[in-house]
Amino acid sequence: MPSILQKHRTAALVGAAFILGAASLPLALNITTADAAPQANPVVGSVASSGSFAPVVSADKPAVVTITTTMKADNVSDDGDNSPMDQQFRQFFGGQGMPMPPQAHQGHSQALGSGFIISPDGYIVTNNHVIDKAIDIKVTLDDGTELPGKLIGADPKSDLAVIKIQSPKPLATIAWGDSDKLKLGDQILAIGNPFGIGTTVTSGIVSARGRDLHSGPYDDFIQIDAPINHGNSGGPLVDSSGQVVGINTAIYSPNGGSVGVGFAIPSDEAKAIVAKLEKNGSIDHGFLGVEIQPVTADIADAVGLTQSQGALVAQVSEGTPAAAAGVKAGDIITGLGGRAVKMPKDLSRFVADLTPGTKESLTVWRDGASINLPFTVGGNDNGEQQASALDGDHSQSHQPSLGIGLADLTPEMRQSLNLPDNATGAVVASVNPDKSAAASGIQPGDVIVSVNQKPARNAHDVQTRVAEAGKEGRKSVLLMIERAGNKTFVAVPFAAA
Repeated sequence: MPSILQKHRTAALVGAAFILGAASLPLALNITTADAAPQANPVVGSVASSGSFAPVVSADKPAVVTITTTMKADNVSDDGDNSPMDQQFRQFFGGQGMPMPPQAHQGHSQALGSGFIISPDGYIVTNNHVIDKAIDIKVTLDDGTELPGKLIGADPKSDLAVIKIQSPKPLATIAWGDSDKLKLGDQILAIGNPFGIGTTVTSGIVSARGRDLHSGPYDDFIQIDAPINHGNSGGPLVDSSGQVVGINTAIYSPNGGSVGVGFAIPSDEAKAIVAKLEKNGSIDHGFLGVEIQPVTADIADAVGLTQSQGALVAQVSEGTPAAAAGVKAGDIITGLGGRAVKMPKDLSRFVADLTPGTKESLTVWRDGASINLPFTVGGNDNGEQQASALDGDHSQSHQPSLGIGLADLTPEMRQSLNLPDNATGAVVASVNPDKSAAASGIQPGDVIVSVNQKPARNAHDVQTRVAEAGKEGRKSVLLMIERAGNKTFVAVPFAAA
């Protein structure tokens, strides 16, 4: 039986490689010399008439760099990369196929990644997890020149960072491209330094768009089949014209190597963040203070929406901008500042992009009508939630249309469920495995606290609300369920009962 509180999961690995120096690697670090001389202006290549990518590689390769960071050994975990992104991905992946573990060397460890130069005066884009917690940054140019790198700014939420190097001569650069124009099947190239063996180019196609790895509000990854491995992190993903359409960031791997499932941050998302990092060194993300979940077709029907779009508010945190604006659990947020919110990810990204302190307005569907709620954007340094028929017999009753048996909350039940003394609702005492409630994930021990966005104090209230929904011709009923201290909405269709 599916769990209504089970988190969506995916599997991925951050593609940064840890190194201990040439002696510890199967192959020594070897940066090859580029044939093309550095240029002051962005260079853009094109595919030759023969179909070869050689012109693109010749133009872009001089602008791709290797980034080696040194960190204290106690900043690195014993089982892989030290980055927050990797820790997030690891929980989805179960620890399988992790990269070679770092080992202390005279109290320090080194990590290897890639990056690319975006301006002739030495600004470089890479992943945040490549330089996270570094006490020293070294940049190796394509011609073998080693230069110290200075961190300009980093943003863990988007996993992007900007560093700068000083060079006596103008540096070769790569131009930003338009990732929104990418289509499934388009050819792409990934350039970076996998495993420290030297600058490497691999080719493939765009396999998918909009992949969500559940690592933050900006999850909108480009999936590619071009081989990328540990050390490719931060390197450019370029299109057939040689422009940057993504930043290679993560891989899915059951064995530690590339299996043709890689992920890149879209350039159209990265450009704006990189520009802010160059200017300010950091980014203050907006904060709303709600827990949200998708609007399914059953939920939409239960609340009278014609389309299953928006972000359903499962919980509002006290003392947050959402609470001050009057947002309530059960509201469906359909817009923010005039932009349509079609799914929870839209809301998370819109809020994250807002500047704390500015005035905005939410469009909310409540009680069968759309209303606007003005609010002041908050700041968020730590939170990830920018934006889960009965009769009068109170001892136990049965609702045949849903397939659940209910009981009122007693003091003993509140204690066993670890609920406060003033908690109200109806306890799910039994679930018919062949009925719709079971198919929707309802479990014995769940507490129903509202029905169709109306509070339910006891089993009789649940019966009344469900009966009302049936009389109104609804095809489903929306329940708010509390389980193990967490609240989420579940739509239970009548048709499957």
